[in-house]
Amino acid sequence: MHISGVQTVLPDHRYEQAEITEAFSRLTSCDEELLRHFHAATGVEGRNLALPLADYAKLDSFGRANDTYVELALELGEQAMAGALRKADIAPEKVDHLLFCSTTGLATPSLDARLAQRMGLRPDVKRVPVFGLGCAAGASGLARLHDYLRGWPDHVAVLVCVELCSLTIQRDDTSIANLVASGLFGDGAAAVVATGRGRGPEVVATRSRLYPGTEHLMGWEVGDHGFRIVLDADLTDFVEQVLAADIKAFLADYGLTPEQVASWVCHPGGPKVIDKILQTLNLEPKALDVTWRSLREHGNLSSVSVLHVLQETRGRAGTPALLMALGPGFSAELLLLHW
Repeated sequence: MHISGVQTVLPDHRYEQAEITEAFSRLTSCDEELLRHFHAATGVEGRNLALPLADYAKLDSFGRANDTYVELALELGEQAMAGALRKADIAPEKVDHLLFCSTTGLATPSLDARLAQRMGLRPDVKRVPVFGLGCAAGASGLARLHDYLRGWPDHVAVLVCVELCSLTIQRDDTSIANLVASGLFGDGAAAVVATGRGRGPEVVATRSRLYPGTEHLMGWEVGDHGFRIVLDADLTDFVEQVLAADIKAFLADYGLTPEQVASWVCHPGGPKVIDKILQTLNLEPKALDVTWRSLREHGNLSSVSVLHVLQETRGRAGTPALLMALGPGFSAELLLLHW
């Protein structure tokens, strides 16, 4: 599989972190000093949000927030897909397979059906909507495109990820997890066009890893309130315990060590997770410069983030790269690329 085009799209409403902290404090009656502490610890300097800050007070129900999600997710998804197809120089009617990932809103008919019609895809396009993979979905989606194109190498496959994390805002949740999340997550969309034969970075191999008994580490608590964040403090310690060994084993199967990987395309889950990856793999700090910059400038965009890092990474021709993301389950998705 070759990655022929990647396009990230961010909403127009851009705010510095201090503005978001102040607005969230007013909306939720959280102590602003405490909130400022948690928001500063995320390392995020600014984010693009789905709505103007003043409009979040109007999201007084799960239904209203989800209606907003459907409207804006379609707009951003269409822009991302159109941009990726332009970069790949592929017409919409040439698309054979569309995979759509999101974990911040719900719709039936699924958004990929609506997106296919808005983009002018063929009526026989194969569609797969995926919900619930969270931050891992960008990497997992690429892996599933790879699987598809191994069977249909002459086809064109497209991945679209849209996450509007800010629309899941919980006004009555003063847990540490929610306070951290309110300072960490941003909004955006990304699309990838992939071909079995073509130009662009090649996906050489993929590996999925599911860790039993870790459901409590990350996810949503879904109820009348909508989506309430689950983010366990033990997450970073678990990453330290298991991830490095799994990455080394994956690379070893293809005759590589971490030292031989020229580019690291890592999801910016948060400062502690990024630090753990650097430490456990003994990487040079600059190895994750693009990941740090993505986090600093845009926050954690859930499934969109690793695709944004992929777009911003400039690999050297002929060198290996590792793309990785972590998500609910708890799970990890690893892809070996060849630039």
